[in-house]
Amino acid sequence: MATPPLPPTGPGSTGSTNLGVAPNVGGLLCYAPCCIGLIFSIVAVIVEKQSRFLRFHAFQSLFFHAAVIVLGIGFQILVLVISMVSGTLGFIVNLLLMLLSLVLLAVQILLMVKAYNNEEWELPTIGQMARKYV
Repeated sequence: MATPPLPPTGPGSTGSTNLGVAPNVGGLLCYAPCCIGLIFSIVAVIVEKQSRFLRFHAFQSLFFHAAVIVLGIGFQILVLVISMVSGTLGFIVNLLLMLLSLVLLAVQILLMVKAYNNEEWELPTIGQMARKYV
């Protein structure tokens, strides 16, 4: 007969959450792409009172998403202005923005892996801001 797997150990996996998920899974869900992470982070910030680990990842995710949205809008305005001056230059800047989007996706995946592995990995500046609200 196979023995059941041991529960994960570490700072993020101990304790319970108000959301009914393991803290490391909740941390992972905070960084999920396509608005899922943003919505889960908002719910976690409002509902979660027990797990400081999950609250940290929820706040860091909210600040990360806010920064990405603000930068995205700013860069799209920049592309629009540059495209009006030179279509070719606008196209090149747009390609660079697509590359930046891939880098941001890679950062999101890294954050998901770190949260799932029970690490409170801080992004520069954003992590320090999130730590204040935990």
